[in-house]
Amino acid sequence: MTYQDTLNWMFSQLPMYQRQGKLAFKKDLSSTVKLANHLNNPENKFKSVHIAGTNGKGSTSHMLASVLQEAGYKVGLYTSPHLKDFRERIKINGKEISKQFVIGFIKRNKSFFEKNQLSFFEMTVGMAFDYFSKQEIDIAVVEVGMGGRLDSTNIITPEVSVITNIGLDHTQFLGDTLELIAHEKGGIIKPNVPIVIGETQKETLPVFKDIAHKNNSKIVFADKNIMKEHKSDLIGSYQNKNSKTVAQVIQELLLIGYNISEKHLREGLQKVVENTRLLGRWQILNDTPKVICDTGHNREGLSYVMEQLRNEKYNDLHIVFGAVSDKDLNSIVDLLPTQATYYFCKPDIPRGMDVMNLKQYFNAHNLKGEAYKSVDEAYKSALKQAASNDLIFVGGSTFVVAEII
Repeated sequence: MTYQDTLNWMFSQLPMYQRQGKLAFKKDLSSTVKLANHLNNPENKFKSVHIAGTNGKGSTSHMLASVLQEAGYKVGLYTSPHLKDFRERIKINGKEISKQFVIGFIKRNKSFFEKNQLSFFEMTVGMAFDYFSKQEIDIAVVEVGMGGRLDSTNIITPEVSVITNIGLDHTQFLGDTLELIAHEKGGIIKPNVPIVIGETQKETLPVFKDIAHKNNSKIVFADKNIMKEHKSDLIGSYQNKNSKTVAQVIQELLLIGYNISEKHLREGLQKVVENTRLLGRWQILNDTPKVICDTGHNREGLSYVMEQLRNEKYNDLHIVFGAVSDKDLNSIVDLLPTQATYYFCKPDIPRGMDVMNLKQYFNAHNLKGEAYKSVDEAYKSALKQAASNDLIFVGGSTFVVAEII
């Protein structure tokens, strides 16, 4: 199979949360454990940091990987979802996994995958861990896909566990209160492994303290412990919380013998995009008119993004917006500015929300605009209609952003 044949097989034949939603969700880790055994347990052959959270876990993962690279370590980075190419999910020192490794891994294990009906996500985690093991990395930064307790990545025993924050997202899988979601994400806390919490929240604090106590795990709240602000090349104001979380993780790594200086921390945070090739976080795509995209899509993520948007200077605001079909629009509609022209679109995936449903809902909430056949058409229309001193924002879904960068 060619690389494209391999991807087509992975995407079409196996259940995948990104595309199918709830159908791809599994209730335990037995399939992942079986796969790990089949691969000779690569997860035991490298050190790691495990990062969960509702928002910021992707940015935090990339920030931490960048700092560790600056400190001279060979760093694996596993994140999801990808924006343009599947290989973005698996990197070493910012370089994507090779097409040949992807092809070879699927070819070698295809019959096992089919026999055991493994999900896209389980298969990809297996691929990442196998790659990191074979490449003999020093440490991997592993981002949780969804939740924590039942996430396929949760077979590792990391040096440090991290939970950035808790918000109401994926409630159909994780629970409909902050406490229930915290319990799921707290499932990454391992016995005797320190846990760093990025943001202190009154609803989740007792949940995390209780789980940490039961696991004899040191617990540290980064926002209470790190006073210094570190600048990052990830320029959204919401990144300040993530950089403090990373600074706290570095402190924990120093305590167990890692060699990371203040200079490594400072330069790593200022070279995240260069070192890790991160895309879609308050990314400026054009200057005249100014075009900004951001992958924030749930209430907490979008509230940070909209706060940042209010600090921008412009004459008129144009918003290219799409969502996935299981998105609870009630949870985000009040965050969006009414003083804007909307360009409604459907991301090109089966889970994309019907554009006319999106338009009707938003119009009923005084968010005015037109529906377009595609993200590309909506974006081009916004570019055509915007004056040079206007601002265009593109977002609502990772998949909308993926189609324009």
